[in-house]
Amino acid sequence: MSHEASAAGRVALVTGGASGIGRATAVRFAAAGARVVIADLQEDLGNAVVAEILAAGGEAAFVRADLTREEDTDGMVDFCVTQYGALNWAFNAAGITGTPAPFHETSLETWRRLIDVDLTSVFLSMRAELRHMVHNGGGAIVNASSIAGLSPTPNLASYNAAKHGVLGLTKSGAKEYSGRVRVNAVLPGATDTPMIRKYMDDNPAIQGEMRAEPGTGHFADPDDIAAAVVWLCSDESRHVSGVSMAVDGGLLLH
Repeated sequence: MSHEASAAGRVALVTGGASGIGRATAVRFAAAGARVVIADLQEDLGNAVVAEILAAGGEAAFVRADLTREEDTDGMVDFCVTQYGALNWAFNAAGITGTPAPFHETSLETWRRLIDVDLTSVFLSMRAELRHMVHNGGGAIVNASSIAGLSPTPNLASYNAAKHGVLGLTKSGAKEYSGRVRVNAVLPGATDTPMIRKYMDDNPAIQGEMRAEPGTGHFADPDDIAAAVVWLCSDESRHVSGVSMAVDGGLLLH
């Protein structure tokens, strides 16, 4: 595949790479020839992904990072450079969904937690990544937003706001660093990940509604999203920046 050649020798960082879309992307980066660093709080799961990549003949390492702390986001980039000598690509995938509640019943604690994990973490990660990339030949960053960043999901005001904010950070980065670092976002629809399955298990009232949503008639596989991320980082998309790419089977059309 053409993207395999373009990944050879690259170093890719994946935040939230221990599970779900982040895990699928880490595996796909490695299969394409990149050396991969997984940053996450889930050490056992993160190390399991590293072991999977190594067993398949790839190169990978894990670094424990709380992405809401600037010392950890700075540290994960330092780890990449120390471990592999560079940072070329980054996928900022870490995030949570939260507990659904009507807007007027949403607690300040819920708001602050969602904004911290889903938005502030992207700001801190991008800032650390850009500091390296702008002084070392450029690179490509992809941020994980959601179709909720364009069409809000009822009863998830904090999540919606965070995912809208990720698009703002993406466009800001793309414009400010044009010609040096490409910055794009992927907007997954419903995707078969541990996070969404837990969300559905914890909120049985919305299960039928989610399964009945128009589009493809089924959830995306995490690898469907990973394929878009790898393409957005690769040289095949060298003229693409500032884009918010929905990977939702056409759901937004409905």
